[in-house]
Amino acid sequence: MTQRWLKGAAALLVVGLTAAACGGSDSGGSSAPAASGEGSGSAAAASTSAEVLGGTMPTSIGAGEGKLNLVVWPGYAEDGSTDKNYNWVGPFQQETGCQVTSKVAATSDEMVQLIHTGQYDGVSASGNASTRLILAGDAAPVNVDLIKNYADLSGFLKDQPYNTYKGTHYGIPHGWGANLLMWRPDIVKPDPDSWGAVFDANSPYKGKVTAYDDPIYIADAALYLKATQPDLGITDVYELTDDQFNAAVDLLKTQRGLIGQYWNDYTKLISASTAGDTVIGTSWQIIANLINADTKNPPVKAIVPKEGSTGWSDTWMVYSKAKNPNCMYLWLDFITRPDIQSQVATWFGEAPANPKACDVIAKSDPTFCDTFHATDQAFYDSVAFWKVPLPDCGDARGATCKGYDAWLQAWQSIKG
Repeated sequence: MTQRWLKGAAALLVVGLTAAACGGSDSGGSSAPAASGEGSGSAAAASTSAEVLGGTMPTSIGAGEGKLNLVVWPGYAEDGSTDKNYNWVGPFQQETGCQVTSKVAATSDEMVQLIHTGQYDGVSASGNASTRLILAGDAAPVNVDLIKNYADLSGFLKDQPYNTYKGTHYGIPHGWGANLLMWRPDIVKPDPDSWGAVFDANSPYKGKVTAYDDPIYIADAALYLKATQPDLGITDVYELTDDQFNAAVDLLKTQRGLIGQYWNDYTKLISASTAGDTVIGTSWQIIANLINADTKNPPVKAIVPKEGSTGWSDTWMVYSKAKNPNCMYLWLDFITRPDIQSQVATWFGEAPANPKACDVIAKSDPTFCDTFHATDQAFYDSVAFWKVPLPDCGDARGATCKGYDAWLQAWQSIKG
């Protein structure tokens, strides 16, 4: 089923940068929804706080402006041109009159840059892009009371650091997934249950280990150290002080001697795995599914190891100066419908935010939502979702953590 996705997919590559200086502005254009006041409910009340960035929230959705310009991950705005059986943009246009233009971004850094141009109304941002957009004032606060399907979304996806800031909602949860340990069981024996399998300096699989090619991968090393070296005192794998950060970097420098290749294009990881060039490393559920779906391929296994995992959770966000805010709100409501969520989840290969989508998906694939742990909060809680590394630790330690600039420089030194 998800083989179709390979036709249009670029791998999810996340590049975070230290957030820009904060700033805010009202949503632009006379067609903007009416702004909220203090009596509009809890979310609206939060928007009057001094902590709110990016303008005010609407209290109602007006008539669509006729256009909607989106920045999206590949596969998040399908119009039937890749596969005629997957087209939710067409029905949205028919129902709302909002004609959609989407710009596919290959990285979170590109998403942030595109939104900042002012040419787009919204974006499907991952965690370490969403926080940057909020802090830069490029994301508008979102009145979730205007989204009919919001109440149906999984509670564990709401009020998270990647979609909420200082008690104010800045987006609507979409799909999510974990970074998994994947291996070839015909070669890697016995089956591993720990990330230690990719960090063991004496690994028998030297030269055939793979890792995700991005500075955010430093968090994976920190997650392993959190479990295996508790004396480091790591509490959040994205909030690392000097000693914690240096320990993670040192671990990755040791791992560098084991790496055959880093990946940020999962089609290449599939090829490397089937050829035996890679036998163990970081992966996604969709990659394992695609490999195992072809009986000609040597099968793989993929798990969340005993230390837990990092992961990604995407959020639909409204640009603070959107020219078409009503159409964007109509899109937020449309994209969270169970029938639409089911299409996006099966096309992309991820857990849907709306669990009612599972009932729709089950008609054709009864195991899908179990495979992707769509309603499993315990699984969700085991995942440390991507977010922007900032100098401010977010606790009593103050500004003693390593910001993204340090992560980027360290990653470059790790790879050599």
